[in-house]
Amino acid sequence: MGELTNFYGDIRQILYAARAKAHSAVNSAMVEAYWLIGMRIVEEEQGGEKRATYGKELLKRLAKELSSEFGKGLDERELRRIRQFYLCFPIRDACVIEHKDDRL
Repeated sequence: MGELTNFYGDIRQILYAARAKAHSAVNSAMVEAYWLIGMRIVEEEQGGEKRATYGKELLKRLAKELSSEFGKGLDERELRRIRQFYLCFPIRDACVIEHKDDRL
């Protein structure tokens, strides 16, 4: 029985380590996604200008479209937070490790 206990403990540790890696990978992917979404929102709102020329209508329409396809979690308030996240960290490498999109 002692051998099985050690064996079980080893397998258990492998599974916990794999779960931790999976959570970390998902978190990194979501940080990257939110940063990229924030960047696109700012680009679209500003259209090359230093400041946005129109108000919240873009986020309201985007939130409606995203919510219909992806469900809750991407409402107008969350999109404002995502935009603010990008504005606080405008240098991608400050929060995102790797991305294959050449335009970044």
